[in-house]
Amino acid sequence: MTTKTAVQVQDILTMAYKQPIMQDQLIPLHEKEQQIPGSVQYTIKRYRKNPQWALDDLGMMVYHYKKEDPNHNYLELRFCIAGNTYCKKKDIECDSCKLNATPACAERIDTVDVLSFRFLPVHLAQFAKPRRTDSTVSDDLLEFRHPSTFSKTLSLCGRTRLVLETLLNHTYSGSLENIYINGQSQMLLLYSLECMVGEKEVEGFQCKFLANEADREKIIQAREILLQHIGEPLTIKELSRKVAINECYLKKGFKEMFGTTIFDFYQGQRMEHARYLLYEKGLSVTEVSVMLGYSSISHFSTAFKKHTGLKPCELLLH
Repeated sequence: MTTKTAVQVQDILTMAYKQPIMQDQLIPLHEKEQQIPGSVQYTIKRYRKNPQWALDDLGMMVYHYKKEDPNHNYLELRFCIAGNTYCKKKDIECDSCKLNATPACAERIDTVDVLSFRFLPVHLAQFAKPRRTDSTVSDDLLEFRHPSTFSKTLSLCGRTRLVLETLLNHTYSGSLENIYINGQSQMLLLYSLECMVGEKEVEGFQCKFLANEADREKIIQAREILLQHIGEPLTIKELSRKVAINECYLKKGFKEMFGTTIFDFYQGQRMEHARYLLYEKGLSVTEVSVMLGYSSISHFSTAFKKHTGLKPCELLLH
């Protein structure tokens, strides 16, 4: 079963990569998850970066509001940072570090870092001022007066990046670590709210239903199902039933999250799989055509050339 934390990790990675990264593709290097008493709940996860991943650094604010159940309200900041390195000998100054040869050190690994910081109303109340008629968006969020749940992407300024870097590389432990992370997480909250200064209204996704994490997870699940049925084409109607979401929402949500239509994504994945089967596995054009569910070799060849610029038989000559 996918845990809530795992879903959150994949959620921000999906936004940064513009397509889902499957859980089995994530190779963990380091993780830390803790609730500081009376303060922030934070998660820091570092993963080995696949060289083929082209990720954007990204921030996201998640405002969760339930009028009927205020105990479940929270404000969460999530960040995805690519391009850092993780040293397996972090706590030991190895010879490479002493020789100032760290860029080429075999112990250093390129990473994708995912961090989240969840603030509860009881914690945020200390920052809110008495209610005023000229309250800002920040005031409404801190006091949970904004009437609906939303998610909003955030630009990462230099100050935010610096805080995230220190959080990934600090050497504090025990109580001092709690004090340090509590202070740094408040700076992240400050910079994130500053990004929204001057906004009269909060805007999240263009498709409003994507503000709901459960609905975003359905779109991600739809993409996974497409990949599982690479040789058994599904209609959008069948796909929408499998993930229990309206067809129109499925099409619009998929396009906004992944920047492509369901058909174009699926067709591209099928042709890339065909290229792999032909070139790497040495299967014949006929075998691949049948495996991908094509009714004729000519239909398959036309689709393959449209995607790759080559006919299947021409690929085999390269």
